[in-house]
Amino acid sequence: MTEEKSAEQVKAEHLDTLGPKLGPVFHALSDDLAWLQVKWAEYRELFGTSPERIDLLNSAAWLFFRILQDTLWEDALLHLARLTDPADMGGKRNLTIRALPELCEDPTLRSKVSQLVDEAIAATAFVRDWRNRHIGHRDLALALDSTATPLSPASRADVSAALAALHRVFNEITERLFNSTLADDVITPATGAEALLYVIRDGLEASEARTARLQSGQYTQEDLRSRAV
Repeated sequence: MTEEKSAEQVKAEHLDTLGPKLGPVFHALSDDLAWLQVKWAEYRELFGTSPERIDLLNSAAWLFFRILQDTLWEDALLHLARLTDPADMGGKRNLTIRALPELCEDPTLRSKVSQLVDEAIAATAFVRDWRNRHIGHRDLALALDSTATPLSPASRADVSAALAALHRVFNEITERLFNSTLADDVITPATGAEALLYVIRDGLEASEARTARLQSGQYTQEDLRSRAV
């Protein structure tokens, strides 16, 4: 059985094995990637699993969940853009995978990581167009001119492919220097989106039963109460 390590143990292992230059950057980036994977898993749980789940969310609060869907989508694109931004911008250093190759002391590893970083940058090219012309800024021509160049195509499959490209960067370092394979998915907590779906389903069923009792005249005093909490 694999021993589960604490966050502090994982950090210490990264620093001890990778050294004072690569270790801190690799650890911070891997944490950042893991957080993005968690958020993306929650997004897919709600909006990318089945039409039935979309119908459930729309029945409960369609406007709220439309806002949530757009917000989580744009957040995922922004997060991908940050992880693949240039290492230096405006005289300041960024936490980005582009910083990893120069921190790898072994020339063979450096070359491979550099190749994988280039592939990840190519896989995330679409997110920079969305950030520059829609999320971070609103392009005037795009907003007003129907003939303007549309945003780069972007889909859930594109985001998943971008995440896979990022994962390959980190897995290369993990396999070479830790002699282990980095899991390509994350385990989301039981208190996440799936738990919310059960609550919404149960709540809608309870609401329908309450309405039926009221319509039939077989209601209780509790059925007459109206409260948000």
